[in-house]
Amino acid sequence: MPRMPSAERRAQLTEAAIRAMTRDGVARTTTRSIAAEAGVSLSVFHYCFDSKQELLESVLDAITAHYISVVREAIRPKPTLRETVRAGFQAYWDHVGAQPGEHMLTYELTQYALRRPGFEHLARRQYELYCQTYEELLGQLCRDMGLTPKVPAPVLARYLAAMTDGLTLSVLVLGDEKAAAAILDMITEHVVGLMEG
Repeated sequence: MPRMPSAERRAQLTEAAIRAMTRDGVARTTTRSIAAEAGVSLSVFHYCFDSKQELLESVLDAITAHYISVVREAIRPKPTLRETVRAGFQAYWDHVGAQPGEHMLTYELTQYALRRPGFEHLARRQYELYCQTYEELLGQLCRDMGLTPKVPAPVLARYLAAMTDGLTLSVLVLGDEKAAAAILDMITEHVVGLMEG
């Protein structure tokens, strides 16, 4: 097997972990099964990750990065703020539809971390990452469109993280895509109202 830079190998193992955990569940996925999924030896896995916690952090970062890139691209300024915000929500929603297992995995990771002594910080980190991500996206949108939100960006970011988290879980459970589209429209109107002065 050709040698690969450590960062690339970590990325390869992280993506293998996402596939394995999505298929088998977090609790049943072992370092051995991740190494097998990636096609590397167990020693390569342990060279790249010092602990399961470190791996789970990498998994959370990667899953978030998967949808951030499509949302960031989608919120390039459109003719109106409403269209721009709605395009960002739609890009995220399209990702949920294309990768439902990945999004289900995020909820499983939260529960796993909260139930394992010493892992609780991972659940907190996960939700802090969601809020940071929204704050970055809002910052980009405000700079691009010359806006100042009516509420502080951290508060709006936390609100958006809670709204999309709840809607995602609801649709994963109930499967009502039509209702989700209507809710996204409503959230868009609310966010636009909080951003336009």
